[in-house]
Amino acid sequence: MAESARRELAAAVIGAVGAGALALIAGGQPWAQVTAEREPPLPPVSGVLSGADAAPLVPAAGLVLLAAGVALLAVRGPGRAVVGLLMAAAGGMLAWSGVRAIAGGLVDASTDLPGIGRAGGRVTVELTVAWPLLAVVAGLLGVGAGLLAVLRGRTWPAMGRRYERGAAASGPAAARRPETDEDRAQAAWKALDRGDDPTGDPADPPSA
Repeated sequence: MAESARRELAAAVIGAVGAGALALIAGGQPWAQVTAEREPPLPPVSGVLSGADAAPLVPAAGLVLLAAGVALLAVRGPGRAVVGLLMAAAGGMLAWSGVRAIAGGLVDASTDLPGIGRAGGRVTVELTVAWPLLAVVAGLLGVGAGLLAVLRGRTWPAMGRRYERGAAASGPAAARRPETDEDRAQAAWKALDRGDDPTGDPADPPSA
């Protein structure tokens, strides 16, 4: 049972971090080539609409999901359900932004490109479907990881006591104040870097 809960926690963390990374990748790519016609004999004006320009929520939601993945290791109990709701909301924004772009919702955003809005002629948007689609995939992954945290997060193990003690005793300042979620998150990442399981307990027998 404990091993299954740890796998679920790992899946939610990996899902949140993976969704956030995919969102940041998609947001930095060119989503569309925009061309605006002008009165002859003036030539058309063209520009490239990036994901961040077309859908500013995409990189913002990506950062939220990355932070939520770390927070899942630091918080416990009902706090994980709150983080899961945040993950699901960020994933929903991601998916909506991608679907909106695929459905042809980039014309308004394209008028903000230099020269496009002042051209006065017909605006043509040639969409590169792969990047909005990647945002949709990232959004669905974020929603799935968030719902998993909401439904199952209360049953997941907290960070092992040995890492909590190590974080609390890391310096004089830590000894003078209560341990925070940030302290637990930093201790968990250090444990993962060493190849240890931050949800384990020193009393647990080593697995085969």
